[in-house]
Amino acid sequence: MAGKGGGTAHATGHPSRDRTTSQHAVRSKSDWTEGGRAEYAARSDLVRNKDRHPPVEDRRIVTQKVNNLHQSSGRWKYGLVLSLMAAFFWGLLPIALKHVLDSMDPFTLTWYRFLIAAVILGLYVAARRKLGAVRSLRGTTLLLFVVGCVLVGANYVIYVLGLVELTPGTAQVVIQLAPIFMLFGGLIVFKEAFSSIQWFGLAVFVAGLGLFFNERLSELFSQLSDYTVGVLLIVLAALVWAAYTMAQKQLLNTFSSDTIMFLFYVGGAALLLPFAHPGQVAGLDTLSVVMLLFCALNTLVAYGCFVEALNHWEASRISAVLATTPLFTFVVLEFGAPLVPSVIRPEPLNSLSALGALLVVGGSMLSALGKKNRKAKP
Repeated sequence: MAGKGGGTAHATGHPSRDRTTSQHAVRSKSDWTEGGRAEYAARSDLVRNKDRHPPVEDRRIVTQKVNNLHQSSGRWKYGLVLSLMAAFFWGLLPIALKHVLDSMDPFTLTWYRFLIAAVILGLYVAARRKLGAVRSLRGTTLLLFVVGCVLVGANYVIYVLGLVELTPGTAQVVIQLAPIFMLFGGLIVFKEAFSSIQWFGLAVFVAGLGLFFNERLSELFSQLSDYTVGVLLIVLAALVWAAYTMAQKQLLNTFSSDTIMFLFYVGGAALLLPFAHPGQVAGLDTLSVVMLLFCALNTLVAYGCFVEALNHWEASRISAVLATTPLFTFVVLEFGAPLVPSVIRPEPLNSLSALGALLVVGGSMLSALGKKNRKAKP
C-alpha cells in the first residue's frame, strides 16, 4: 500500500497498526530536519546516560531523604504577621511575670503556665482529632520530643529566675541573644548562608549591649552580684531557647505546630510538678490571678504564633522580627507606668542605654536580614 507523501507502508491486516505504521512513516522524514535531529540526539543521550544520571526528580527525592530537614511553606506574609504577634505578646510577658513573682516562686509560676496552656490547647487538639499523632513518638522523633521538653522547661524557668533580679526591659534586651543564637543554629543545622552584613549586624549588636549596660559594665565584669547573676541566667535562657527551637523545627516534619506545643506543655508540666507548690495560688489577689492567667494565655498565643511562623518562613527572617520585642516592652513601660503604677514599674534608662537598646534591636535585625539568598541546587 502506497502511503501519503510517497512513502511505502506495509499492510499488517490490523487497521490501528496500519495507521500507526503510516504515521511513523510520515514522521520519519520530518525527524531528519534540524529540529528532528536535535530531538533525536537529545533522546539518544538520555538513553545512554540513564543509569549514570538519574532524572532531576529522582535526585531531588534522594536529596530530601538524605537531608530530611524541614522546609518552610514560603507564605512569608503569613509568617510575618505571626512573628509580629509573637513579638508583641513576648514584649508584654515580662511585665506580667514580674508582678506575679511578688507572690509566687518561679517554678510554680512556670508550672501553672504550662498546665493552663496544656488544658486549653489539649481541648483544641482533641477537637481537631490530632491526638492520634502521639503514636508517632518513637525512635528519633521520641528523642527529639524528650530533648525539646527538657529544653523548653529549662528555658521558661531560667528566664523567670533571671527576671527576679532584673527589670523587664533589661531582661528583654539580654534575651535578644536568643535570635542571635538561633541564627547560628540555623547556619549549623539548616545550612543557611552567612554574609558580611550579618557580621556587621553582630558587631552593632555587641556595641549596643555595651552601651545599654554603660552604667553597670564594671559590676558585670568585676563581681558576681545579684544583677550579674540575673544577666547570666537570661543569657543561659537565650542559649537554651535557641537549642530547643532547632529540635522543635525538626519535629514539624512529623507533627503540626499546635500538636507540638501541646506535647511540650504536657511534658513541661510533668517535669516541673515535683518542684511546684500549687497551693500558692490561694495567696494571690484578684489582680495577680488575672496576671497569672494572662501569662498562661500569653504562653499559648506567643509560642503558638512562633511555632506556626517557623512552618511558613525562614528562621533568620523570624529572628529579625522577634528582635523588635524590647521595643514593645519599653513602649508599654514608658506609657503604662503613669497609668497603672501598681502593675507597671518605670524603666530607668539614660540616653546611652536607650541608644544601646536601639542598636541591639538594629544589630539583631541586620544579622537576620543580611542572609544571602541562594537557589537550591536540584
